[in-house]
Amino acid sequence: GVRSDEGLRSDTCRIWNANRMRIRAGEVHKEALICGDAYMIVWPDASGNAAMYPNRAASVTVTYDDEQPGKIVRAAKYWRGADKRIRLNLFYPDRIEKYVSKETSESSLFDASEFVPFVQSARFSVSSATAEGQAEACTLNNPYGVVPVFHFANNAGIGAFGRSELDAAIPIQDGLNKSMLDMLVAMEYSAFRQRWAAGIEVEFDNDGKVVPPFTAGVDHLWISQNSDATFGDFATANLEQFLKVKDSFRGDIASVTGTPLHYFMQSQMRNTASGEALRKAETRFIAKIRDRQESFGQIWADAMQFALSIEGKGSGVQLITDWEDPAPMSDKEFLENILLKKQIGLPVEQALIEAGYGEADVKGMVVKTS
Repeated sequence: GVRSDEGLRSDTCRIWNANRMRIRAGEVHKEALICGDAYMIVWPDASGNAAMYPNRAASVTVTYDDEQPGKIVRAAKYWRGADKRIRLNLFYPDRIEKYVSKETSESSLFDASEFVPFVQSARFSVSSATAEGQAEACTLNNPYGVVPVFHFANNAGIGAFGRSELDAAIPIQDGLNKSMLDMLVAMEYSAFRQRWAAGIEVEFDNDGKVVPPFTAGVDHLWISQNSDATFGDFATANLEQFLKVKDSFRGDIASVTGTPLHYFMQSQMRNTASGEALRKAETRFIAKIRDRQESFGQIWADAMQFALSIEGKGSGVQLITDWEDPAPMSDKEFLENILLKKQIGLPVEQALIEAGYGEADVKGMVVKTS
């Protein structure tokens, strides 16, 4: 049928929101993997709809309940406003308190005594901010009973902060960088071949310094009138040793991070290893990805459940995050697996359903076949 303009606008809005959510999720995951932690603040926007705000690890922190590990009891966020004052928001299960620094700052974070309650106004005034009766404007009511800050901790323990995926690799990367610089220096000094001459007379200037008998260069020819003179050049530096050291550091990085070695040495590995061997080499890496999916997936489920409760749609709803398979099979491999299952007794109807056909289509196909 023909769809109305309102229906088209609704579909466009859903697509736009899905794309925006995908981008925001990628930002959160990247921040958590690099810094160890990332945060998502969920709160109603001006229209009353749930809005999600990704935040950097350096700007937010949380405190967990010792009696109920994994439960956030309070959180804090700070940032520098356009007026160069430090803003500070404290999140509790029943309220959100807002503060601002008395003075401006370019870098340092003030002590708690330097903050005053923040009052939204056209012009900031310390006296108006601290006036009795206006302090209530600095506190927002939180009717949801949950701290609206969700912590994505990478490879962390219960109620602990995360660890960057780069931590284990950084010391080795420093060594790799050093070896690369050494190789570049060796290449620079050995690019121009050093030559020598023997059996020639050497002249001295008025100061007693040796006058070079020849000028080195591609456009110069060395000639001596002495028939006993000999010429030669020094051997160049062996850069192969530097390449071996570099590859050794790459192997160490792959070992401590669980990254497949052929990700670092593609030209050497892909030409010698089979597809099955490469897939097995990725087993540890894929296992780590699935572990992060389980960890982050629970946080996403909690955040989305809170967002639904803000909009009055998710009271008591239990959500499960559905991730894409980090190691998907090709269509050929997928169908071959179904055929193998069929050979050991899988019914035709079930095989077609696993192949992606609907039940109605499967019934029609089975009837035609019979």
